[in-house]
Amino acid sequence: MAKKSGLKKAAENIGAAVGRADRTAHKVARAGRVAKSELAAISKQVEALKKQLQKTTRRLKHALN
Repeated sequence: MAKKSGLKKAAENIGAAVGRADRTAHKVARAGRVAKSELAAISKQVEALKKQLQKTTRRLKHALN
């Protein structure tokens, strides 16, 4: 079997490093998308609670008057 040249070994190392970097970038992007969707869900919950608090405040004021 022929021995691998230094150039081929270097190319393999570079390709492996690019592959690892690409995989890490995809993981980070996926985590960002998940965080964005979770933040949107939390924002919706906060808005709903805010509306509920306003409604309750109005009812309480009405009940006390």
